[in-house]
Amino acid sequence: MTAAFARRHVLATDDWSRDEIELVMDQGAAMLEVLGRPIRRTPALRGRTVVLFFAEASTRTRVSFELAAKALSADVVNITTSGSSVEKGETLLDTVRTLQALGGDILVMRHSASGAPYFVADRVSGAVINAGDGWHAHPTQGLLDAFTLRAALGDLAGKRVVIAGDVMHSRVARSDIHTLIPLGASVTLSGPPTLMPLAWRCGQAPAGVSYEPDLDRALEGADAVIALRLQRERQEAGLLPSLREYAHVWGLTEERASRMRPGAPVLHPGPMNEGVEIEAAVAHGARSLIERQVTNGVAMRMALLYLLAPAAEVAA
Repeated sequence: MTAAFARRHVLATDDWSRDEIELVMDQGAAMLEVLGRPIRRTPALRGRTVVLFFAEASTRTRVSFELAAKALSADVVNITTSGSSVEKGETLLDTVRTLQALGGDILVMRHSASGAPYFVADRVSGAVINAGDGWHAHPTQGLLDAFTLRAALGDLAGKRVVIAGDVMHSRVARSDIHTLIPLGASVTLSGPPTLMPLAWRCGQAPAGVSYEPDLDRALEGADAVIALRLQRERQEAGLLPSLREYAHVWGLTEERASRMRPGAPVLHPGPMNEGVEIEAAVAHGARSLIERQVTNGVAMRMALLYLLAPAAEVAA
């Protein structure tokens, strides 16, 4: 199975095939079985070093990758911008040289600048995993969301998934779309027009993607919904009248969730603003798979680290 994964880096999934996505998900299922054992560890990456470089704040993703690497018996080096040379004005290129000198086999990177992981991938010998770059992509989140939905719904071909909220600024939304569409699902976007890419709300969205500004209509008969976190600075930027109005018009409530198919699951990438984009009763209700996403995130990141290990060995 490892030999079938031909990629050296995981920077985005916009050019991935269905076979590649399913390969990673199948490997994730195997890693989920490892996490269910009394001793949740395998020696698959013993002797390898995974460097976690997070130049942007993160809790869930960083901890998830750290747990994944340690479950595979890898050594882990954590680097954050807080207290590092980046705060003293070190450039990304200088940081890359430092990372290269550390000799990491796999570099997991989060950065506020879109495209930063591509810059780094061209300049290090090891494999690079994008843990989120600007508004561009968050491929591991897209993969774990698809994995979670497949476990809940089975084959995703023909399923319709609603992505609700601030799509324009969401790297999660883009990666979810790039992962779900190759699996045969369709995606309905819903949210304020001011928080939607102009071309997408004007009928020029990618194939398989549509826009419905009325969340009630969007959710009618849907197979699943992914609620996106609303950053409060969107109101400060004048893109929203108020958070109260947003919650009233686009917040995911129990009444709105009931418009979906019976048992249709609710996902959220976290962290959540309960009472804004999602009601607490929904976030913690029977439909919610939000905690399951966290567990699946560790399994899927274990899968990617494992699958990239041969590429890292060749590069070294």
